[in-house]
Amino acid sequence: MGAIVVPLGLWVAAFCIYLWPEWSNNPDLSHGLFAPVIFALLLWEGTRGGTQRWIHSPLLVRVGVVGGGIGAVLLFVIAGLLAASVGWSHSVVSFVLAGALVAILTAGLFMLASASVRAVPFNWPVLAAIGLWLLATPLPTGTYARLTLALQSAVTSGVLNALHVLGVPARQMGNIIELANTTVGVEDACSGIRSLLSCLYAGIFFSAWLVRSPAKRVVLIVIAPVLAVVMNYLRSLGLTLMANADIDIGGFWHDATGYAILGLTAAALAAVAAAFSSGAATVTPTSPLPIPAPRAPLILGFLTTIGTVLALGLFFYSFARPQNIANAAALPMSVEAILPTESPDWKIVTAEDLYRFAGILQTTHLAERNYYRVVGGQTIQLNAYVAHWEPGRASVSQVASHTPDACWPGNGWDVKPNPEPKAILALGNHTLPLAEHRLFQRGPMPQHVWFWHIYDGQVINYQDPYSIPALLEIALRYGFRRNGAQSFVRFSSNRPWEDFKDDPLVHEIFENLRQIGLKK
Repeated sequence: MGAIVVPLGLWVAAFCIYLWPEWSNNPDLSHGLFAPVIFALLLWEGTRGGTQRWIHSPLLVRVGVVGGGIGAVLLFVIAGLLAASVGWSHSVVSFVLAGALVAILTAGLFMLASASVRAVPFNWPVLAAIGLWLLATPLPTGTYARLTLALQSAVTSGVLNALHVLGVPARQMGNIIELANTTVGVEDACSGIRSLLSCLYAGIFFSAWLVRSPAKRVVLIVIAPVLAVVMNYLRSLGLTLMANADIDIGGFWHDATGYAILGLTAAALAAVAAAFSSGAATVTPTSPLPIPAPRAPLILGFLTTIGTVLALGLFFYSFARPQNIANAAALPMSVEAILPTESPDWKIVTAEDLYRFAGILQTTHLAERNYYRVVGGQTIQLNAYVAHWEPGRASVSQVASHTPDACWPGNGWDVKPNPEPKAILALGNHTLPLAEHRLFQRGPMPQHVWFWHIYDGQVINYQDPYSIPALLEIALRYGFRRNGAQSFVRFSSNRPWEDFKDDPLVHEIFENLRQIGLKK
């Protein structure tokens, strides 16, 4: 049995070490700090107090062990390919690695729960202990973004409706609520994603630790996310009413209400679980005599799986490390110099706060300028943004994850239908490389957005950074070649391209952009 338990224990320990920085620094996953203890408690509960259910079919044992082992290897291969593109700390990689851990733990459970071993029973507490690793791991970026956006929209609309019922004048712009004397934004952290994940984790734990009835377990798990969403909505409504009463809701009140809601929700879940557990008793069925199963070949296969994953990990890690950028070639011109600071008839405003995003973007080569001009009584607004990464500084997918598709909706911009998501833009007597084209609107202000991603001097095809198949394609195409410089160019306007494409300012900007690869 030690040949099974020891490798599994080492795998769990390695996974905890890998995720510890995420648990320590990501408030959405603070419950992960308790994951090792919860795992041990549920294993103990399943072994000592849960239904002692054993697997008597040797065929089922073989299927479970082989299936779990193959699944672990395949998931680890996928994680390695993704890591080569986006890095080992990316949320998608962490989630796939958690899937690999769940697969190998499941394979081990089939062996330990076999009637010939009878070490760990096959019951709900043990299955919950294994499955909860997925909820202690960052959600894939796309899933997280879409869930957060949906929660933001629901909370903002719900609070606005409640304000109207209470007679408080307010209007909504994206995830921002405009009151008579101030504005309140429902940010990512206020969407309820944190309490949703924590409460779902707590609900599954309580269902395995306290509740014995399968029906009551299902009810408790369903109640958990609903309770989290409702409590967060009440918190958001309360903070908005406080802001309307000229109370500063930043700092103390924001954090205090957040912790209070988490505590109250967890206490409510615990109370429901305790009520469901009253009078419940563990049912331990009488098991027939164990049927001997061929253990040696399964154990050998299990250890081979562990060794294969270890070899794959060393291989992928060696190829996914960032390259040395000490000798990186300098840009032909700085990103600030690419965007003109003077042009006849144009008012120019330079963004001064871009460096607050340097840590997220992993680069300090950032520039953004707004250009304004009045023509025929109408204002033409242009915005140009350039970011650059030296070779090895970031992966292709990390750069691709900071597009308007991902960032603008959370800042109050509504996505509008666009029949032309890719555009060929004419500029003088030539055309620009194929551009990604999006339409947004915030209040009465429309915005056409065009953007390009440049790798190693060439514009590359845009890939959805939230799509796992697209990430795999990026990994296979660019993941093992991290020595290419990258640039991201975004150009936007309140007017269609045809309205300003012949302006000398536009020609100057795109002539400068040719030097970093934005050319046919």
